[in-house]
Amino acid sequence: MKKIVIAISLTAAAMAPATASAQSAGTATEGFTLVWQDLFDGDALNRNRWNIEVNGSGGGNNELQYYTDRTENVRVENGCLVLTARREQYNNRNFTSGRINSKNLIAFTHGMIEASIKLPKTANGLWPAFWMMGNDYDQVGWPKCGETDIVEMGNAEGIKAGSQERFFNGACHWGQGWPAASYAKSSSHLYSLQDGEFHLFTVVWDENRVLMYVDRDKYPKYNPYYKLDFPQTEPDNEWSPGNYFHKDNFILFNLAVGGDFTGIHQAGNITALNEDNGNESSMFVDYVKIYQKGVESEHTDFKDPGDPLEAGIQSAELTDGGIYEITYDGDLLSSPGSELSLFTAAGRCVAKSATGQISTKGLTPGIYMASNRHCTCKVLIKH
Repeated sequence: MKKIVIAISLTAAAMAPATASAQSAGTATEGFTLVWQDLFDGDALNRNRWNIEVNGSGGGNNELQYYTDRTENVRVENGCLVLTARREQYNNRNFTSGRINSKNLIAFTHGMIEASIKLPKTANGLWPAFWMMGNDYDQVGWPKCGETDIVEMGNAEGIKAGSQERFFNGACHWGQGWPAASYAKSSSHLYSLQDGEFHLFTVVWDENRVLMYVDRDKYPKYNPYYKLDFPQTEPDNEWSPGNYFHKDNFILFNLAVGGDFTGIHQAGNITALNEDNGNESSMFVDYVKIYQKGVESEHTDFKDPGDPLEAGIQSAELTDGGIYEITYDGDLLSSPGSELSLFTAAGRCVAKSATGQISTKGLTPGIYMASNRHCTCKVLIKH
């Protein structure tokens, strides 16, 4: 018999009746609960979570860099992921840089995703980005996989206006082929986002829409800088965005040099890498976190549990159909002969047991509430 140890402190919510506790599950921001995170606190990038891309393909955008897996371009240092662009001759390219993705390692459907990022000075020619693509990329390609650009900087319009430190955008791309359907929205922020400080970029993604925010931790009343409403899947309309944004996505971070987005295609016109900065510049990511509500439309496929979670929830790898014993602060949540129930975060009972054991057979991965008549605790089920 396997045990899931739920290490949380006893609270008033935990002592409430099972149905009330289940309905109030996920008490983090807007009802979200943290389900996965990478704090980049190790000595090196965790390769069970991230792939490092190595290529000079130009990203489909005529970019000028060669992406490498060298520590000069991709490393973890002082609690941050560091992606560094360098002016140097490498494999017939004039620049090197770094790009990582979580494809087939960390994927999920719907939730709130945030990353704390310190952006480099982009003027002129650097193109940092935090984004997502459908995890079926290898099977269907782009744009059928769908793409969500949470933040990009270095756009040619910002260069033209001289507002590169404030000019940024969010975008979504989808469709059956090129040219893809797209909706992009650019914004000029009130203050610099390239001020040497970390800024929080957040996307809220559910079955109805995607919303994007900047520095919501400091200014929670800010309106989203990007919003796209999409209908549910429409089989009779193959170009409907709802057909592309209700499936598992993976995360990407990269620092490109030049290319179509910047409007710069000649190495000599890249001024962001210069003698003053030693011909290199870096993008720093302090952390990336995934939150969910535990509703039926959500899904997770985590090959690695991530760094230890907060707010009293501990993830556990469960095998579909396995029998598990759930403990609470080291004691059995339910003793033999007493009823143990498993609820969705929305309050629907999905399993009951009178033996002190719960089967995961047929359950969708996500957040659940394990309850008896006396207390309730959160469980993250991962198949």
